[in-house]
Parts: sequence; C-alpha cells; structure tokens
Amino acid sequence: MYQLKKGFLYTVLLLMILVVAACSNTTSQPAESGTKDTDTKAEEGEKVVNIGYSGPLSGPAAYYGENTLGGLKMAVDEINESGGFEVNGATHKLNLVSLDDKYLPNETGSNAKRLVQENKTPIIFVPHSGGIFATQVFNMQDKFIIGAYSSEPKINEQGNKLTLRIPPKYDAYIKPFSEYQMERFGKKIAMLPTSSQYGKDWAETLEPKWKEMGGEVVYKGSIDFSKDTDFFTIVTNALKEKPDVMFVGGPSEPTALVIKQARQLGFKGGFLIMDQAKLDEIEAVLGGPEMIEGSVGVLPLINSKYEGNEKFIADYAAENGKNPGSEAGYHYQAMYLFVEAMKAAGSVDDSEAIMANLQKGLEAIPADKMIYEIEKVEEDGGLYTPLRMAVVEDGKIVNQSTEAK
Repeated sequence: MYQLKKGFLYTVLLLMILVVAACSNTTSQPAESGTKDTDTKAEEGEKVVNIGYSGPLSGPAAYYGENTLGGLKMAVDEINESGGFEVNGATHKLNLVSLDDKYLPNETGSNAKRLVQENKTPIIFVPHSGGIFATQVFNMQDKFIIGAYSSEPKINEQGNKLTLRIPPKYDAYIKPFSEYQMERFGKKIAMLPTSSQYGKDWAETLEPKWKEMGGEVVYKGSIDFSKDTDFFTIVTNALKEKPDVMFVGGPSEPTALVIKQARQLGFKGGFLIMDQAKLDEIEAVLGGPEMIEGSVGVLPLINSKYEGNEKFIADYAAENGKNPGSEAGYHYQAMYLFVEAMKAAGSVDDSEAIMANLQKGLEAIPADKMIYEIEKVEEDGGLYTPLRMAVVEDGKIVNQSTEAK
C-alpha cells in the first residue's frame, strides 16, 4: 500500500513538473486569427519598436489590404536587414504587428486598442477612412500616431494632431477628372461608387462640382462590395438613364467587375474612377485595356518610373510576383519617413515629437526610397503630392499628371 501511494505521489509530482516546464516555454500568441508580425528578435544591445497595422486582410477588400501591408513589410524588412536605425545611441529594429479588421471600422477601433495595450505601438497604419475615423476618437488620448492611408479630406479636418494622411486628398481629382470625361463623352453621369463612407463622401464631393460644371446626374446609387457580387440589376438600372459617363470605384477587383458588367450590357461611354481603384489593377483583372478605354483615374506607379523608384518597383515585383500599386509605394515610403522622423526627434515613442519632426524626416529620406516626389508635410498633417492623373486612350494608360505637363 505504501509503495502504491509513493508511486502515485511520484506520478503527480512528475506531471506538475512537466506542466510548469511547458508553461515556461510557451511563446505568447495573438488572441485572434488574422494576426501577423515580422517576429523581429532583438540582439544584444538592440531594441525593438513595434509598428501596428489594422486593415482588410480577408473579404472582398483583402487584395487591397495585402497591397498596403506588402509595402510596409518590405520597408520593415529592408530597415532591419540593413542593421536597423540609431536613436540616442541605441540601435533599433522594427517589428510589424498586423491585424485583420475586415474593412469594418468597429473592428479597426478594437484592433488599435489591442495593438497599443499589448504591443505598445507608437504608430498604427490604417488604410481606410472608416477605420481612421473610428481610431481618431481615442488615439490622441492613447498617444499613438495614425498612419492614415486614405485620400478623404475630412481626416485632416478633425483637429487630430496625431494623424498623418499619406496619399493626396481626392478633392484635387474632381475637376480634372470631370473635365476630361465631359470633353470626351458628355455631361450625363451615373454614380455607382462603393457604399462605404469613403465612397459616399467621394460622391457627395463630385456631384455638386459636376453640376457646377454644367453636368447632369442621371442616376445615383452605390454598391456594397462586402455583400454584392452580381451587379447586373443596378448597372442595368443605371444604363436605362443613358449616361455618357459612369462614376465607379472601391477596391480594384470588384470595381473591374462592375466595369465588365457595364460593357457587357452595351455601355460605350467613359468611366470616372475614384482613386482607390487603380487602372493597372483593373486592366489586369479584365485581361487587357479594351474595357477601360476612355477611363480616367489615378496614375499607376508602374506608369511613373523614375530613377528614385525603379529599384523599389523591380524588387517588389520580384518578391511578390506582381507590380506594386500606389498603396504599396506610399506605405513603403511612409515607413521610411517615420523612421527618419524618429531619428530627428530623438525618440521612438514620443508621438508628439515624432509628428513635429515629420518635415525633417521627409527631407532625410534616402533618394532611392522616395517612391513619390512628395513635396512637403502640410500644416494640417497631410503629405502633399502633385496631381497624379492618367487616362486610357487607344489601349494605353497615358500619363496626364502635373509632372507630364
């Protein structure tokens, strides 16, 4: 009996030791699916700065989300592989922690809270206006910077001093895009943008300007790309009003399918494409430029090569098997901008000091990391890039940007 008890006690003790050992060797894992990070390991004498990201990595906008994340990841990897960067005599490396928000603003807010609390991220990149607005509610209180990838002008009208708008504001596109379409096709427009807040704001800005220029809005609608996959009914209803131009946009892939549906139903006019959708990505989905003849949109990065961005374009294509879009290019450059601003500020976690040194950071970005010729950081907290515009004529994407005139 004694031997039996003794054996039992040894067994229990052994199990307890194994459990404790297992717990001590367990690496903390994210609580939700959809989390990715670069798993950067600090070597002796180095420190790690966590950089946050919340964007759509699943659902209909996943392609868009992966493009934004791809540019960030490439910059982080390059900076780390080069040995990191020095601030106040200490070497720092970056660790990118990304969460899927499925393009839902409430998910973005939750993700941002989690990133700050669990990872102490001084910067969180958010690539859609709904998520940016949701995060602006508390980012100043929680003292982190929003790397805002959206052209929505209202982002910089909130008085939020810890938000950097990365791409140009879309209101700069309204007049030149409209002039081109009116001159080439006519003044009657049907509006079928994405139903997101971003799409609604774009439409509300375009409509009065179109009318002011002598145009007529013959159809107003929107498409919920998170739910709709067949656009036959809404496109048919729009075409009944005989528009000369169709205003479309949202993520590139579903936007391409709307264009395809319109062409199949006999539409011969032009497409005014909001800046989220990219001409080269739409062309790739449709298998050629025929269906987007007469379109006007933002100039694709691949159609604007120069000495400063050629290496990035080639390296990105080699690593990802596709050309980079503007989302990848702007996020790549923004990451270098923030690193240079940290160096100028002498801090990797003082958000106000980093924001105050963005202009110095912009001026210090290495020439081969300047994917876009961004001229300055505006007083409202946005990056200023000259007009980037392209049209599709005779089967080719033609540069109509400020730089080309």
